[in-house]
This record gives sequence, structure tokens and C-alpha cells, in this order.
Amino acid sequence: METNRQKKIAGVIQKDLVDILQGAARDGMKGVVISVTKVSVTSDLSQAKAYLSIFPSAKKNEILEGVKANSVMIRHAMAMRTRNQLRRMPELHFFIDDSLDYIENIDDALKGMDDPIKNPESSDKRKKD
Repeated sequence: METNRQKKIAGVIQKDLVDILQGAARDGMKGVVISVTKVSVTSDLSQAKAYLSIFPSAKKNEILEGVKANSVMIRHAMAMRTRNQLRRMPELHFFIDDSLDYIENIDDALKGMDDPIKNPESSDKRKKD
């Protein structure tokens, strides 16, 4: 269970991470929107997992790799912003938050666009060997 301190630090990190990543997206990648959907911090406050939602989703893996490649620079920028609030900046780990894709798939199924009964090939999870 997360403590109040973990939640507070996660909130600070999430807010500043949004500013840094959206600023980078504005400067270098036109038409790309990066949002930080969730940040969780370990109990010893040494690691932080940040879940990113990236639009357009076709570029999400490419952009995630770019973010991971620049994680040292991002961590440094974060440390500069949070130096009055945090003694030590947690190590950052980035992941794709695919919950929006999941919701979209459910939405499409409910609208009848991807009906697994009428089109069993559309559902790869139900394929029989």
C-alpha cells in the first residue's frame, strides 16, 4: 500500500514530468501529445515508474524509446525542478499506458465494429491451436 509520502512525491514527479515531456514534444515533435497517466514510487523512494499515454499511438514505441534514451537528461531536469522538495530524485522508469487503446477496443466491440462472433479472426486471444 502506498503511503501519503509516496503519493505526494508521485504527484510532484507527475506534474513536473508532464511539463518536461510536453515541452519536448512541442519543440521537436509536431502533432505528438504525451501525457503522464500515472506515477508510482517505491517505498524507499529510489525508483519511480511513469506510465505514458502517447498520441498518435502509431508512434508510441518510437517515442517511448526516445524518452528512455533521454532518461538521464529528464531525471536531471526533474532534479533541478524538485530540488527544494526532494532530497534525492528517484530513478525514472518509463512504460506505455495502453489503457486508452484497451478502452477503444471495448468501445469498438460494443459498437459492433469488431464483433468476435461474426468475425472470429478479429480476436487473436480466442484463436484455437
